[in-house]
Amino acid sequence: MMMEVMICDHFRCSPLSILSSYRSSFSPSTRYPLSVPSYSSSFRLKPSPSSSLSSSRMEETQETHDHGRSKFIDFPFVSAAQKNLMVELVSRLEDRFHSQLLPCTLPPDVQYYQSQTGTAQASLHIRSATDDSPVDFVLGSWVHSELPTGGSLDITSLSAYLNNSTDAPNFVFEMIRSSPTMLVLILDLPPRKDLVLWPDDLKTFYEGTQLDTHRQALERVPEVQPYFSSSLYIRSVSSPTAIMVRIVTENGGVERMEEIIRDHLDPISKQVLGIWLDHCACAQRDVGEAERAYLKKRDGLIRNKTIEIDLGSSFPRLFGPEVANRVLEAIKGYFTV
Repeated sequence: MMMEVMICDHFRCSPLSILSSYRSSFSPSTRYPLSVPSYSSSFRLKPSPSSSLSSSRMEETQETHDHGRSKFIDFPFVSAAQKNLMVELVSRLEDRFHSQLLPCTLPPDVQYYQSQTGTAQASLHIRSATDDSPVDFVLGSWVHSELPTGGSLDITSLSAYLNNSTDAPNFVFEMIRSSPTMLVLILDLPPRKDLVLWPDDLKTFYEGTQLDTHRQALERVPEVQPYFSSSLYIRSVSSPTAIMVRIVTENGGVERMEEIIRDHLDPISKQVLGIWLDHCACAQRDVGEAERAYLKKRDGLIRNKTIEIDLGSSFPRLFGPEVANRVLEAIKGYFTV
């Protein structure tokens, strides 16, 4: 029987996607990784170049960053092809903004956390950027949750949020795996302005970059089917070139899924990230005060909706109230515009 995942409806507007609910028709499967994003307000440190942090504090911050990053970049539950893709995407994004990204200052129990029973585990890695960067923060995560019926649910995600010094789209990437032979891919550059009111943005970011050709290429793979969120809100905030697909390889098995990830998802994901880096994040944009105010309001509404729609209910179910409250408080700090 085909397994189907009910994916939480906030994932299109943020990289914090977790499965809000899932049906009881999961069959046993081998473990694959799941990724979940989290954030922290009290530890969101943005020192200026003249900041006089003590050397011991700087060493402690760097040690915390290095330990958390190694935990995150390990992607311990995913297949080889999925891990290779995630590591490459993270590396390319970090390399491009190397001098602008600050160390991750989330506390250790937010960078890695698990439920009391150990059936759910997650790693979160968030890096703020310097004040002169168009990047607000970069977020990567994985989440692994054992299913009551056997097998596991795994999500790996990477996303980048821009600040209101630019009106370019954000970047969202997420792979959700409910079995070795079923995967949902979310890959999008969600617009931060109404494309009807700003048609030049539609031409600049989506038509001129030929983003839709990548979605079309992927949907020509026989095992790839369109995925439609049950939330009309999610559909309304996604871009017209969004890649939202479900891949099922029951006939070809795990080997075929690995082949699709390696030969199709890998190159397409890297190309889309490259477009975002060259034409969105690193492009010079002239944003006036009125537009900055608009972006701040819209970004804030969408980020608040992310927490409201899913995290407040799904986190306690997965990790218990104590862990959920700690992580949610950290997330809210980064999602505050």
